[in-house]
Amino acid sequence: MDNKLFDSELKVMGVLWREGEATAKHISDVLAEEVGWNMNTTYTLIKRCIKKGAIERLEPSFRCRPLVAKEEVQAAETDELVGKLFDGSADKLFASLLGRKKLSAEQIVRLKEIVGELE
Repeated sequence: MDNKLFDSELKVMGVLWREGEATAKHISDVLAEEVGWNMNTTYTLIKRCIKKGAIERLEPSFRCRPLVAKEEVQAAETDELVGKLFDGSADKLFASLLGRKKLSAEQIVRLKEIVGELE
């Protein structure tokens, strides 16, 4: 993928990540319902994603297939966030997240498991 995806483009990708291959019309219908976008807006965003290498256009029927995995985009966004706001320190990000929200016992157990897997 050539460039960072913006929030609006991530909405388009979100439909494809949930549903797999879909027509541009279907993506437009979903986003019209979810966020109120018109067809022209959605098609413009799909074309931007194609230009960036995040979506492949297939014929017939202007079908779209994601070329980038959600996890890949999440990793890139996380790296950018850590670098930009937390001086490259993942532990500062983690501390910030934990300090802002009361976690359930289940969430705490899961976080301990995740940390244990990293050791």
